[in-house]
Amino acid sequence: MERVAQQVVDIESPDDVALADRMKHGRDQIIAELQKLIIGQADTVQQVLLSLFVGGNSLIVGVPGLAKTLLIHTLARVLELKFSRIQFTPDLMPSDITGTDIIQEDTTTGRRQMVFAPGPIFANIVLADEINRTPPKTQSALLEAMQEHRVTIQGRTYQLEEPFYVFATQNPIELEGTYPLPEAQLDRFMFHIVIDHPPEDEEYEVVRTTTAILEPQFERPVSGQDLIAFQRLVRRVPVAEPVMRYALTLVRSSRPKSPSAPEQIKKWAAFGASVRAAQYLVLGAKARAITSGRYHVSFDDIRALAHPVLRHRVLTNFHAQSEGITSDTLIDRLLESVAVPRSGM
Repeated sequence: MERVAQQVVDIESPDDVALADRMKHGRDQIIAELQKLIIGQADTVQQVLLSLFVGGNSLIVGVPGLAKTLLIHTLARVLELKFSRIQFTPDLMPSDITGTDIIQEDTTTGRRQMVFAPGPIFANIVLADEINRTPPKTQSALLEAMQEHRVTIQGRTYQLEEPFYVFATQNPIELEGTYPLPEAQLDRFMFHIVIDHPPEDEEYEVVRTTTAILEPQFERPVSGQDLIAFQRLVRRVPVAEPVMRYALTLVRSSRPKSPSAPEQIKKWAAFGASVRAAQYLVLGAKARAITSGRYHVSFDDIRALAHPVLRHRVLTNFHAQSEGITSDTLIDRLLESVAVPRSGM
């Protein structure tokens, strides 16, 4: 049975209850639409949708051919949001992402003036494809957009249209010619989503459907304004203090210099998670609760999101890498070591 903290305050407003029901049904409808083209990958789809409902950005990692790009593009089609794909390459410049001022001649007066030409960042859903293939200077062009939902070009600030999301992809097997993302930029991503090869039955279905004519027609179950309303609702969901403290304890225990850190963390972790990790754990848990039909957050909601929230924030040291210890291994140890408060039983 799912463990829930004792002191729980439900969403009380009838409008909030109606919006929560709309969010749950909207999630189910989006999944049904995606399944017209996307086979399997249930966990990946769930985490992508939680990103939407919270308003976070996510990093998606998987080998080629696992429909990373197709998933995000299809999601934009289902939601009828403006989609932009940026193929990151070593010669990509920051202005290729944000846009730049160009000289344009007024046909009526003949006068020339500087006019801003928006870059592909000016979209609702931006797919940063193979983000680690471009140098840090260009990668950093995304930082302000991801955090502040705006860009600054030559001293002028331009606000990005809401809702706004960045989904970045990485190929984990090709390291030549790549530039690892700086920790500060990694921390801007709510989730690090790992896509693995599907089971045989699902892979067979992928091959069968993609080698035939497939032209699905999508319905629009949720609008951009709905997503903005969902994001505000998520922040109004109450969280009992024991659940909040459990999330914070997980994060604090991931830091090797913390007194509460397990021995495996002290031995194998180079760096632990930031405060932003605790924020995303709680926000993601709120969205997971609502989309599960509940108006309260449980300890299991926190535990279910520990891996995607922490795996890019808990960094292993050389000793761990030499012994084949991964961030996921350390998160497993954290979940085993940090006890769930007894008040939540």
